[in-house]
Amino acid sequence: MQKITPFLWFDSQAEEAVNFYVSVFKNAKAGKVMRCGDGGPGPKGSVLTVSFELEGIEFIALNGGPHFKLNEAVSFVIHCADQAETDHYWNKLVEGGGEHSQCGWLKDRFGLSWQVTPTILLQRMSDPDPAKAGRVAQAMMKMTKIDIAKIEEAYKG
Repeated sequence: MQKITPFLWFDSQAEEAVNFYVSVFKNAKAGKVMRCGDGGPGPKGSVLTVSFELEGIEFIALNGGPHFKLNEAVSFVIHCADQAETDHYWNKLVEGGGEHSQCGWLKDRFGLSWQVTPTILLQRMSDPDPAKAGRVAQAMMKMTKIDIAKIEEAYKG
């Protein structure tokens, strides 16, 4: 068992969200479903939590009701090897009602924020040459989904 487990609060779509996330990631699986019993907190037999694993990290999704909403204060970064992988995660996660944001950020249809980040972006932004890193940062600020070719253009000047 991992020491820290991300716990995601949904109104009533925990199982639907888990099925969606498991379909997006290649190395993923749904886990145990905990249902409400006679003592609640929801109707007997309804889903309370669903565990799932994405890329070796265990998560738990909770049907907690409408009291709290997911927001950008917490996001998950997906490190992508190339443009094809970046496009895959970006397109899958925004499908069905997700929202594009800036600089490689998006919200999926459940309101969970993701950063779809090619590793080359992080490498180029941390270049010791401040002019190169600055050009890359400026290019990134104009993007929604990260375009690696444009990042490389900016890097080269």
